[in-house]
Amino acid sequence: MPWRETLSPVRMERVALVAPLEARLEMLTEVARSEAVELDLPYEPGTGPEEYNRAAEAAVVHGPVAALVGWSPSRALPDLQSALEPHGASAVVIRRPQGAQPPTLLTGDEPRRRQVPALSRLLVDTYTTVPYADLDPARIAGVAYVVMFGMMFGDAGQGALLVIAGLMIRFLKVPWLERFRRTWLFITGAGLAAVFFGFLYGEFFGPTGVIPVLWLDPLDEPIPLLVAAVVLGAVLLAGSYALGTINRVREGGWGYALYARSGLAGALLFAAVGLVAWGLLASSPLILVIAGVAALLALILMFIGLFTESGGGATGGLQASVELVDSVVQLGSNLVSFARLAAFGLTHAALMMVVWQATSALWAPDWRAVLAILVFIIGNALTFALEGLVAGIQALRLEYYELFSRVFQEEGRRFRPWNPETNDPSVTAEVSAPVERHHP
Repeated sequence: MPWRETLSPVRMERVALVAPLEARLEMLTEVARSEAVELDLPYEPGTGPEEYNRAAEAAVVHGPVAALVGWSPSRALPDLQSALEPHGASAVVIRRPQGAQPPTLLTGDEPRRRQVPALSRLLVDTYTTVPYADLDPARIAGVAYVVMFGMMFGDAGQGALLVIAGLMIRFLKVPWLERFRRTWLFITGAGLAAVFFGFLYGEFFGPTGVIPVLWLDPLDEPIPLLVAAVVLGAVLLAGSYALGTINRVREGGWGYALYARSGLAGALLFAAVGLVAWGLLASSPLILVIAGVAALLALILMFIGLFTESGGGATGGLQASVELVDSVVQLGSNLVSFARLAAFGLTHAALMMVVWQATSALWAPDWRAVLAILVFIIGNALTFALEGLVAGIQALRLEYYELFSRVFQEEGRRFRPWNPETNDPSVTAEVSAPVERHHP
């Protein structure tokens, strides 16, 4: 499957299902078997066999023909058409109603190909249903999550334990592990990220000296670590602005994206902040002037967008002004929020330093060696559990509040194919006499 198809929802078509009046149930049987159509019905569809009769009675009847409308993945239509032809029925692509948002079906989530979703998929699904027009950032979100987790949980030894746990979940044929199977890649990735940062920090079950410090010791050089965390946050925010801009263009065109806080206007303001930092570091007045012009232009565009959204007038102007100030404050707070990557990395290093110092203090070539080993094991276990939980929650918080809030502006609707349990032939006789109805 081309990788591009995995980045956005499956293309949907508005379809009319048309069949001779006497072949309504046969048509519906094929539709249910295909699991390729979400029917628009004037009631909440059920799953029992009586659903066939209810849907048949809800069909629009015109003379000898009955019809229903719905949504179907475009690539499923050829097979559906082939299944309907023997019954004299057909699936016809019709124009999409203006303003109607098609349901979302993500690649790999099709009824006939559905697999256990990866945890990266659940990261997005827990936050929202991807709107039909938007890109699906599940894979990118998964990578960002494990990188942030690794920076906060940087320890090569404890990360290796996570890697082993992930591989055991994947390959061990133990029944009770089956329920965790979908997490194996995520756990392994988080473990590899922790190992990577552990080598950078020189941490192996704490500052044991087993591996050298390749980059910095968090406790000795907290400022560079803090700067690195903010820089990483800036990179992730830039990515979220890029995705947000693409989504705004896909949702409403370039005009909508130009004035959106999470579109081009927001991205321009974010770029201006970056230029200000660059100008200050380089002591370049020219860069600072360019940054000021860019910021002013971004604020004007954002105000126009907010003013339009608020409905205009004095009240709208006041509301737009307040939201504009809020947007600027949020941008600064979102950027600073990534400093927690360094803060929790420092916390992890400090805890392991305490464990290692206690172990070293107790160590002696007699019975106290057993006590030192116990302290080392228990200290590592407690830190592993506590910091693993905290790092996981904090990475999730950054993902949701700082990144996804720019990528998504609205919530989509999940594709629900019409697929009752079975078509009991006995229900055929219970179909009510057709009543001729027309679309309004």
